[in-house]
Amino acid sequence: MAEVGLPESQQKIENKIEETRQRFKNEYVQDSSDKYDSRDVDRLMKDDSLVEGYLAWRMNVVEDALKMIDESLLWRKEYTVNDLSESCIPKWMFETGAVFLHGYDKEGNKLFWFKVKLHLKDAKTFQDKKKYVAFWLESYAKREPGMPLTVVFDMSESGISNIDMEFVKYIISCFKVYYPKFLSKMIMYEMPWIMNAAWKIVKTWLGPEAISKLKFVSKSEIQGFIDPEYLPPHMGGTDSFKYTYPPLPDDDFQSPVCENGPIVSEDESECKDAEMDCKESLESSFNSEVATKPRKVNFSEDSLKPDDLDKGDGCGRLKGVRRPVTTFKGTLLHISPAEELSFGSKDTEKKCLIILSNVTKHQVAFKVRTTAPEKYRVKPSNSSCEPGTSMDIVVSLHGDGTEQSIDSIFRSYSASG
Repeated sequence: MAEVGLPESQQKIENKIEETRQRFKNEYVQDSSDKYDSRDVDRLMKDDSLVEGYLAWRMNVVEDALKMIDESLLWRKEYTVNDLSESCIPKWMFETGAVFLHGYDKEGNKLFWFKVKLHLKDAKTFQDKKKYVAFWLESYAKREPGMPLTVVFDMSESGISNIDMEFVKYIISCFKVYYPKFLSKMIMYEMPWIMNAAWKIVKTWLGPEAISKLKFVSKSEIQGFIDPEYLPPHMGGTDSFKYTYPPLPDDDFQSPVCENGPIVSEDESECKDAEMDCKESLESSFNSEVATKPRKVNFSEDSLKPDDLDKGDGCGRLKGVRRPVTTFKGTLLHISPAEELSFGSKDTEKKCLIILSNVTKHQVAFKVRTTAPEKYRVKPSNSSCEPGTSMDIVVSLHGDGTEQSIDSIFRSYSASG
């Protein structure tokens, strides 16, 4: 139920969510309890953000959202999505390296790669390929609930024999119906001119709500969306990543990782605990979700003034860490600093604080992500903050700090429940 004092727009959204749930139970579930996987129905009844995602993708029209939910849950049961694992997928599909998760775009969204040249149309393997894509999406959805993906179709060295229009239509349906609000953008890299006619058809499948997310780019343009560190050399990047299997070759599936990539052994247990706490909070019933204004990095040639350093307050705050002096006031969290993280030039000035203050009456789960995970360590990168309390996030530089970039962005996500 909506709380007293909520803005009118939020009140309307909560009313729509409740109406959608009630109508779904009465019109779709009541006389066919075995129609869907009961786990999906339970989640729909508890997770506000999930229902809101369907509504938003259907312009808050309840009738259209209900049809979308029905189609989505039927698909999830048909492909046993809740129970998909590596053992359900033919091993050779993983070995090809045609589909994988790796790296981030400039907005901090995970990259979902499709190497088109490695795909050949084959009706015999079509169902397995659909499960293969579902496996990757569901694995990511469970680990990063609510976090969008950027899809990259790498069409370099591909031709008309590599285009399977039914498979492409299925991929689009995954984002258009099965995982609403999951798609940040869809980047089509170096599309051969011979495929122009085919992609005109694809645009019609996307529909007006997603057409703006489709980006056709060349080698000279792709760095407007993805930094060189996450682009392979053939795209003009510097990423030395090579696909191998096993294990699953993704930043977030290799042994112990935080939000910002691999960490050293001494922090493994702390990171795992934080991830589990955050996952449990994020999978609870969400009231709202916020991606706050990103913070950039500033490097000062001057030494820190004594007043700029936190001397410690007896409550465990790290001494010698640069203290923020500005604040961004969000609906769930107040975040300091408001825009920039400032590091000094000396060895003792390689750490600074992000302070998150919970201004609500509910527990707030948060994640802090960076576009340069190999350059910074963020501790903790995810956790939860009790009502009326604050939490210190320590951001420290890797190495000697000589290769840091002022273009690096830190973005925090929060949800209350």
